[in-house]
Amino acid sequence: MNRKRFFTLAVWFSIVVSIVAGCQPTNQIVSSTTITVSAASSLNDAFQELGKQWEQETGNKITFSFGSTGQLAQQIERGASPDLFVAADRQQIEALDQKALIQSNTKKLYGRGRLVIWTKQDSPLTIKDLKDLTRSEVKRIAIASLDRAPYGVAAKQALESLGIWQAVQPKLVFAENIRQAQQYAETGNVDVALTALSLSVKKPGKWQLVAENLHQPLDQMMAVPKSAKHPEQGKLFADFINSQKGRPTMQKYGFVLPGESVAKE
Repeated sequence: MNRKRFFTLAVWFSIVVSIVAGCQPTNQIVSSTTITVSAASSLNDAFQELGKQWEQETGNKITFSFGSTGQLAQQIERGASPDLFVAADRQQIEALDQKALIQSNTKKLYGRGRLVIWTKQDSPLTIKDLKDLTRSEVKRIAIASLDRAPYGVAAKQALESLGIWQAVQPKLVFAENIRQAQQYAETGNVDVALTALSLSVKKPGKWQLVAENLHQPLDQMMAVPKSAKHPEQGKLFADFINSQKGRPTMQKYGFVLPGESVAKE
């Protein structure tokens, strides 16, 4: 075979390979993106469901890191690089913004959380409001960390508003985050938990809403950190949470969504 014929065949072979490769299904030649989301513990149940919806919708993967809002904010300050930070309040997001650690134009409210009093289904206690926590038969009450968790702060504010903080303080068991406070009550390690509606609404048990005028509103905000490795995907997931596809799931777990009013107690 002469050199000219060999060269011609080589060119045609390259063209055929290129055409065949171009005909392959897109999902076989483009790998999916895995994004990481740091989210408040109160979002654990709702986001497990939303994450599955997101993966089915986009073909991308999502990994959650749940913890107390204060702890997750500290991680970002120390160099953590989630693609989205979803906090249980707006204060931590604003604080990170002041430190130039997030993309300011990505700040969004996504819901208002509700504080509840929760007991096991088979608990002999009948708790109708916070004042019942002062009764002698209530021995141990779980609340989230006052330093790290917005729901813990809200619980203290509510108890102080009623003038019973000092009375119940000896009974308090502090958890690292609101999910742990819920778990303390589920396992019977405490009699009652002051927890998030989003963690209790789908679980067997008895719960009562805490009147919202007893504490600062739990307006919850999210933003994309400047350290994010996939900031555009982080923005897309944030949009998904607030979209017509994401909102019904958030509602199902008890969040009051932006633009909605809180139902009367």
